[in-house]
Amino acid sequence: MNKHYEELAARMRETMMLASAAGVLAWDQETKMPERASGMRAEQMATLSGIIHDKLIDPQNDKLLAALERTRKGLTPSQRICVREWRHDYDRSTKLPRDLIEELARTSTLAQSAWIKARAADDFSLFAPWLKKTFALKRRQAEAVGYSGHPYDALLDDYEPGMTVAALDPVIANLREGLVPIVERIRRSKTRVDASCLTRRYPEDEQEALCTEVAQALGVDFTASRLDRSAHPFMIGIAPTDVRITTRFNERFLPQALFGVIHESGHALYEQGLPEKAFGTPLGEAVSTSMHESQSRFWENMVGRTRPFAGWLLPKLRRHFPQSLKGVSADAFYRALSRVRATPIRVEADEVTYNLHICLRYEIEKELVADTIRVSDLPRIWNERMQAMVGVRPKNDAQGVLQDIHWAHGMIGYFPTYLLGNLYSAQLRHTIRRTIPEMDALVAKGEFAPILQWLRTKIHRHARRFPAAELIRRATGKPLDARFFLEYVKEKYGPIYKITW
Repeated sequence: MNKHYEELAARMRETMMLASAAGVLAWDQETKMPERASGMRAEQMATLSGIIHDKLIDPQNDKLLAALERTRKGLTPSQRICVREWRHDYDRSTKLPRDLIEELARTSTLAQSAWIKARAADDFSLFAPWLKKTFALKRRQAEAVGYSGHPYDALLDDYEPGMTVAALDPVIANLREGLVPIVERIRRSKTRVDASCLTRRYPEDEQEALCTEVAQALGVDFTASRLDRSAHPFMIGIAPTDVRITTRFNERFLPQALFGVIHESGHALYEQGLPEKAFGTPLGEAVSTSMHESQSRFWENMVGRTRPFAGWLLPKLRRHFPQSLKGVSADAFYRALSRVRATPIRVEADEVTYNLHICLRYEIEKELVADTIRVSDLPRIWNERMQAMVGVRPKNDAQGVLQDIHWAHGMIGYFPTYLLGNLYSAQLRHTIRRTIPEMDALVAKGEFAPILQWLRTKIHRHARRFPAAELIRRATGKPLDARFFLEYVKEKYGPIYKITW
């Protein structure tokens, strides 16, 4: 074993352990922390983030990396990949001053508390000062990291390494060009889908039991995971043996919690599928946020919103909610889940219009980062563009500009990964159905293990071995292509809405 590699790996593992501890604090903040603790938590997160940053940019790491890069003697192929990825992380981290890292952590903690209050009160003014400060800090971050095109590029790299506005804009444009006519054809269809069965009364405690049952059936290991409640659903991977899922319940809208948990279960399955022995190295980490989103959207939509899954799920639903689903067939339930309807709420959007929500956020984020629109104008801008792009106007700011927690987290550059994840998921579905022709039959019987194993083999086990673009090419044999998503939408929704494309 190369002694330089051993020393560097030990140092990086120690840093990862501190990051895991920060993850526990972040989870606690959104699930269990008392309201008045937010100030102290902000200082805790700022201090811990500063320590982690100092450890990452320690000059000794640079010396060890340089020594390993000069000679590869004694390094395995996997270790060489770790050196490559550690170099990327080190070079990026050294561009960020500690005071900025601490202020970002402090601000995001306080901004989250402000967002929760603002959303509950439907009062954007309570959150606006924090949002203005967040984007100012993110502009500082972009300038510190550097970029060759748009300042947004520097923030995209946090979530999708190597992605740029120049590369992303054509992908989004091609998707919108193909998607808008499909949405319009569905809107003009005379076929109406009855989704009233989804808005009957579904007691919260039974929903929670059902969500846990479904997540376990998909393959989530609850000896290494747990399900809790939060203002906004999320998954946080603290380690492969410690994955936290959260959701929120609505007794009058079943899909909110159920499909939220299926979505977060996709994230959890990815985290639990990463090589446990490689924890603390890049070969124990997900390759990108977009690939992470591909896993959640795959299970939520490519499995969860299918007719075979509806047939498997309905008996369980009837056991938990015998009155609410009385007289509802599997076909009717599937059609209800597949209704296309404009909604101002992203997490409640159908899979056809969902990407239009992301297009709106992407455009606004780019302009805020470039400082060409004002935070104070956001409610008006949001509502006008939501009407133009999605076809619906929010009733209030809680349904509009305040609906997502991501900006409070400081996650600027994250939203495009949802769109890329949707495209990846459709491309993976296309390949899996060719590789496992009996996929529908397996889903109908609740036998999800072969599908999960395919994803484990093709995606999860590779961690950061390949960039996301290379990983999808290796898994599917083709580069990322929006046509797989557009073909999937036509294939599924043509029969439902009696449209011949």
